[in-house]
Amino acid sequence: MPDSRVAPQESRLDASLGTSQEHLGTSSLTDGHTLSKEPLSHALKLSSPAKVKDAQLNSPEEALWTTQADGRVHLRIDPSCPQTPYTVHRMFYEALDKYGDLSALGFKRQGMWEHISYNQYYLLARKAAKGFLKLGLERAHSVAILGFNSPEWFFSAVGTVFAGGIVTGIYTTSSPEACQYIAHDCCANIIVVDTQKQLEKILKIWKNLPHLKAVVIFQEPPLTKMANVYTMEEFMDLGNEVTEEALDTIINAQQPNQCCVLVYTSGTTGNPKGVMLSQDNITWTAHYGSQAGDIQPAEVQQEVVVSYLPLSHIAAQIYDLWTGIQWGAQVCFAETDALKGSLVNTLREVEPTSHMGVPRVWEKIMERIQEVAAQSGFIRRKMLLWAMSVTLEQNLTCPSSDLKPFTTRLADYLVLAKVRQALGFAKCQKNFYGGAPMTAETQHFFLGLNIRLYAGYGLSETSGPHFMSSPYNYRLYSSGKVVPGCRVKLVNEDAEGIGEICLWGRTIFMGYLNMEDKTCEAIDADGWLHTGDSGHLDADGFLYITGRLKELIITAGGENVPPVPIEEAVKTELPIISNAVLIGDQRKFLSMLLTLKCTLDPDTSDPTDNLTEQAVEFCQRVGSKATTVSEVVGKKDEAVYQAIEEGIQRVNMNAAARPYHIQKWAVLERDFSILGGELGPTMKLKRLTVLEKYKDTIDCFYQEQKK
Repeated sequence: MPDSRVAPQESRLDASLGTSQEHLGTSSLTDGHTLSKEPLSHALKLSSPAKVKDAQLNSPEEALWTTQADGRVHLRIDPSCPQTPYTVHRMFYEALDKYGDLSALGFKRQGMWEHISYNQYYLLARKAAKGFLKLGLERAHSVAILGFNSPEWFFSAVGTVFAGGIVTGIYTTSSPEACQYIAHDCCANIIVVDTQKQLEKILKIWKNLPHLKAVVIFQEPPLTKMANVYTMEEFMDLGNEVTEEALDTIINAQQPNQCCVLVYTSGTTGNPKGVMLSQDNITWTAHYGSQAGDIQPAEVQQEVVVSYLPLSHIAAQIYDLWTGIQWGAQVCFAETDALKGSLVNTLREVEPTSHMGVPRVWEKIMERIQEVAAQSGFIRRKMLLWAMSVTLEQNLTCPSSDLKPFTTRLADYLVLAKVRQALGFAKCQKNFYGGAPMTAETQHFFLGLNIRLYAGYGLSETSGPHFMSSPYNYRLYSSGKVVPGCRVKLVNEDAEGIGEICLWGRTIFMGYLNMEDKTCEAIDADGWLHTGDSGHLDADGFLYITGRLKELIITAGGENVPPVPIEEAVKTELPIISNAVLIGDQRKFLSMLLTLKCTLDPDTSDPTDNLTEQAVEFCQRVGSKATTVSEVVGKKDEAVYQAIEEGIQRVNMNAAARPYHIQKWAVLERDFSILGGELGPTMKLKRLTVLEKYKDTIDCFYQEQKK
């Protein structure tokens, strides 16, 4: 691939569309349908009063939060963050003047890279906006997008906002039932899907979605022609029936304190919560959150990034989609099988200047390097180990020194630079991670490759980053410093200075859609967000996360998994189970500890070895003669273990998405008790105690055969 920082003249898309506003033709994405240059010149004549409108905010009657999709909030504007609020359209409109001719989106069609300029991207978004309006998108209703990262995802999202709607991403691994809950809760008028597989999910639940008017499919045509199901080409043509003036009227009526994005996040129990983000949340964070991470504007250096993490997650959406527009970055889309192995190929072709991955992605890269090294010859393997060893020592002892010893520079030249090039990181100056904590082992491994991993900390409820690390703000194991203009405080601090992390600023969300009680739990009377995470700040303001006050599990892949519903499902499916504890925080996958139902000692209330009658009946039903815990666990009773495995698989089949699957489990030799320390005085499970007490068993789940 030619240098990805310049849209190649030979590209089929660029040749047909052109990269200047004077030569707007057709796009392979719209299958020959013309993009007129007239809307662009029309848009560039937008009157300056639109800027004034953006600033007319914060009426006295507006509160800091709302739970209504059409509500407005009082923005947190004060001397620490006085920047004038502006809308998503204003952000894109101003980017056009600076970046219009630059390549905005890169994608592969039939093995060849094609590019879309910012001018073309803007016109596609306007066309999509008019298509949504023609299909009946109502103000403050949603367009839900169920598909892998693509140009269509991007211009559908931007077009939704232009049309006065709310973008709602749905994970591609979601079950039809999970899709139904979100689409119903957000009042989705239109759902955009990429494949027949995703379309079938929606067809299955359409009858339960009273607000749904149409579905648009973009990667492949539907198997059969259906009413109200449109291909992307048909959908984009619909927009021709809506005038540019009608769209501009809707755009000019928008305010920065209105909702434009919904991100659904799982709670510890119950249904997912719809995190409402305002236009100001998006535009302020895209500007100042990314600036704190040293993302460069294209006038200085056009950033090149690879988009592959789910856009339904706030981290990918703010980093790939909204920050890209703010600074004129070029976003190149990975293949749909990126996380199954093709990501490195894309990285090599694109050579990004900055890259973000959840810890599990970095772990996969580490494991792949380790596999290759193990299969290499003796000398090559020794060279890599030597180079990584001297480099790690240098980066740990003198992390901020630009003066590298000769041996370190030699190691980088002879070995490590070639490794980075093989990974696609030859031009990558900033490597980020977020969504979950990262192990010291992984951080050390990449420091040994001279790749410093910069952490960010935030939540869906903070529009992504509230803390950021960068080349100028870095401390190993920390989550960086608070984004300038944002605030942090710790409440209920202990003797070691560890307390609950509370956050304030322009990043803080509007509220949970239709959930007033949950919103009031999260945001206090002064507008501070209580995260439920615990941590401490060092003397220089670097944040260190120490744990989670909530029980929500965050896997190494950044997936939020509420444990209680899964644990209860297992106990319901398997009546022999007394306690089920889901494991997976900072781990690659979910696992589970199980105990069997047994009788209690009448004097001490301590568990005995004897199974309860219900448990014995279960054993008999599956073909086992066991009557004690030791018979089942000590001998790994084949019939009982097989029945448990089948029960776990049934629970997995009903899970909302693949990351919720239990992959490994173990039955403990003794049930939990107060005396054993696993239960509190009110018989409440003490999760941290369980994790510590059964650490060896848990570690066995995640240990892989060393080569």
